[in-house]
Amino acid sequence: MNVIKGKPYERDIVCQQFKLMGKENFAALTVIMSSRKYSNATFEEIRHLVKAVVSLTEKCCVEGAAADCYDNEASALSEKSCDPKSPFPKHPGVTGCCVQKGLERKLCLADLKQPPKEFPTYLEPSNEDLCTVFKTDPKLFSIKFLYEYSSNYAQAPFLVVKNSTENYLNMIKECCTAKKTTPCFLKQRLQRHPLHLLTVMSNRMCSLFASYGEENLKFSAAVMFSQKIPSAEFKDVMPIVEQGTRVLAKCCRSLTDNCMESELTVHIKQVCKKLSKDTRITECCKKAPIDTFHCLHSMSAAEPITLPKLQLPSGDQLCKKGKNQELEKYMYEIARRNTKLPEVFVEKLYESVTEIVKKCCSSENANSCLDKKKSQLDEEIKNYISEGNELCGDYHKYPFSEFKQRLIKALGRRLPKLTSTKAEELAEERANLASTCCIINAPPVYCKEKINKIISNTCPQKPCHL
Repeated sequence: MNVIKGKPYERDIVCQQFKLMGKENFAALTVIMSSRKYSNATFEEIRHLVKAVVSLTEKCCVEGAAADCYDNEASALSEKSCDPKSPFPKHPGVTGCCVQKGLERKLCLADLKQPPKEFPTYLEPSNEDLCTVFKTDPKLFSIKFLYEYSSNYAQAPFLVVKNSTENYLNMIKECCTAKKTTPCFLKQRLQRHPLHLLTVMSNRMCSLFASYGEENLKFSAAVMFSQKIPSAEFKDVMPIVEQGTRVLAKCCRSLTDNCMESELTVHIKQVCKKLSKDTRITECCKKAPIDTFHCLHSMSAAEPITLPKLQLPSGDQLCKKGKNQELEKYMYEIARRNTKLPEVFVEKLYESVTEIVKKCCSSENANSCLDKKKSQLDEEIKNYISEGNELCGDYHKYPFSEFKQRLIKALGRRLPKLTSTKAEELAEERANLASTCCIINAPPVYCKEKINKIISNTCPQKPCHL
């Protein structure tokens, strides 16, 4: 709902919503939309923006309002947004928008949004604390909850978030006024569990879709399956992966229906049908659909299985025109042989290998180029996997303080000219990387940046492994 576009049809839609919903419900909707759009804004910034939007609609959506009221007020709102002292959410793109004039400026400001949070910040208080705050100021409680929940699940489809917040606030109203609070909360939380879990999981998947894009997400999902179900073949996993990404492409930005719930249910049934030979999958599939989905994504990596020695495909295979999955298949095979190597490390390795393969495929003789690069590729892959496995293996194996000491000693052996201060600094970087990225469902954008930084710090002159 971009209320400052200034177009007549936009004004009509907004005014219609305002009249149908009433001021309170319209304000609640604006809190949800604004918090999703500006997910890193403070509560006060969102409150100021919502107050301004509601004030605009109150003034310009009533009978007798001047025909140019909406556009004039929207222009005034955009002027206020461009003031350096503006109380509205801050965004790096505001400056670029504010050099423009008139409708172009309003359209530019309307299209701005902040990147979603990779690390959720909302922690639900105890039932007692919830009810204390709710009874003190029910209206403020509702607005603040809408802000916190919507900004934390900004990538989940709009209706999923809207339905979940409405459900939660109804629970609070009912249970905080009930004679027996605890039984009420137990019953209501049990009933809302599927809806909240749908919000959490759809937010996670849509965040990945937004970060990766459709094609890269297919590779990421294939890696996940390869490490959790190493017995599954690439040809069996890819149709499932492609179906899953189609669901996200269709549903993540859906505003008009409950697309995610129905489409995910179909997708989950396909996963359970195609991969039913694996006992862990079978156990997950005994649950309700959204619990099955959560179970699948929370499943730990499997123990490695014995597989034939892996060979790099030939240049003719890797450089085929059209839809060519040879490199993805090769990386899938690496991942299923190294099930404990976190996905973000596999993706970084995939990028490095892809870069070399692309250069060879664009040369005069791809086979000859790849033959020359084969030993380098093999060495890079071997070292990268070895060190990635060692880093994450040690992180899970030793207490954190001992893990850091082992990192310092390892860096000292590899880079003997390092000062003790520099060795501690690099060890701290690696420890932070491990604590965030050696875990299941690690945040991809953050971890990719971390890995790139560590590689550039250790090997500034040439590409190398960790």
